[in-house]
Amino acid sequence: MTAGSARPEGTTSDGRSRDDVALTWHKSSYSNDEGEACIVIAHGPDDAVHVRDSKLAPSARTLTVAAATWSAFVALAVSA
Repeated sequence: MTAGSARPEGTTSDGRSRDDVALTWHKSSYSNDEGEACIVIAHGPDDAVHVRDSKLAPSARTLTVAAATWSAFVALAVSA
């Protein structure tokens, strides 16, 4: 179980497995059309953002972070 949560890790707030939730993936606007160097992101349930390498999709492993964490990362990247 996740800290502060009464549900098993890997499930959504309505009890479904995160694997059962269809995600809509979006390519970075900075990625080229050849797909050589891009990531894709999807906003998931429970305020989660999923990130994966588009070259390895759909079987790629996914990095999942809280939306607030993703927003902080993007703000830092933009200011760099």
